Amino acid sequence: MPVKKAAFKDLRQSQKKAVINLRIKRSIKALIKNVDKALNEDKVDEAKKFASQLQKSIDKAIQHGNLKKNTGARKKSRTVARISKHVAKK
Repeated sequence: MPVKKAAFKDLRQSQKKAVINLRIKRSIKALIKNVDKALNEDKVDEAKKFASQLQKSIDKAIQHGNLKKNTGARKKSRTVARISKHVAKK
């Protein structure tokens, strides 16, 4: 445990930030799962809708420093590739 007053404040701030960061990462993972679920049910339009929401949330996470730039680009690219692969099958 911290001893100094400033260290207590820093601990409180880091705990709040950790909760916010976890919430953002969980929402991104949930959107990825929604895209996959929609593709498994052959609902391409719904998957595209979730993909656009996913791209928006990834871009915001990158902007705020929650995700690295290349990680976000990789997640977006893989999602779009999954959708286009599914569309090409039909």
